[in-house]
Formats: sequence, C-alpha cells, structure tokens
Amino acid sequence: MATVTAWVNERSVVIFSKTSCCMCHTIKTLISSFGANPTVYELDEHPTGQQLEKELKRLGCKPSVPAVFIGQQLIGGANEIMTLHLQGQLVPLLLSSNAIWLVSLQYYTSPHFTEGAEGYRNPAQK
Repeated sequence: MATVTAWVNERSVVIFSKTSCCMCHTIKTLISSFGANPTVYELDEHPTGQQLEKELKRLGCKPSVPAVFIGQQLIGGANEIMTLHLQGQLVPLLLSSNAIWLVSLQYYTSPHFTEGAEGYRNPAQK
C-alpha cells in the first residue's frame, strides 16, 4: 500500500484506471471538464500494475478501477463520483482540495446543480 499512498499524497487528484475501461474514461473526462488536471495511472500499461491493483483492493476499492482520490482521500469509484456530481458536491470537493480554482457561472446555473456539501446553491432555484 506504500506505493499507492505515496503517489496519492503527491497530487490533489489521482485516478487509477485501465485504458480498456469505459467508466474510467468517463470519470477522467468528467473531472477534467471542471478544469482539474488529474494524475492518471493506467494499471494495464504500468509495469507494476497488477501489484498496484492488489494495493487498491486492500484499500477497499471494489472494483479496483476507476479508483479516485481527491485531496489525498479515497473517494471511490464511478458510482461515488457520479453520485457526488449529481448531488452538486463534486465541484466543491475539487475546490476544497485545490484541484481547481475557478468555477464557471454556467456550472451554478446548470439544471444538474442543486445544493453541494458546502451549501452552494443554484441561483436559478428558489
């Protein structure tokens, strides 16, 4: 677990992925769409990918990919990231971990934005 932990502690957003995984691609695209620049480790292309995958499973990643760490914390896989996004909590989490600095006004007025973890509200809602 030392390798995964060390790599995660170096960056604001780390994603462990596989090039053949369509959900991994979706999660990487979503997080990048907010202006974050995640560090991505493609396990199927990495020389120690099988060992890294075992480490991720020991940390509780099931399935092992995508495994998303934000602010040095394991957030989870695709289900957890999409849930945070739909609840309006993903962008505040990226902001609080300094993964992004600015958010477009378009985000706050989108129909998918409700109330985030930090109490942000869509100005269009009453």
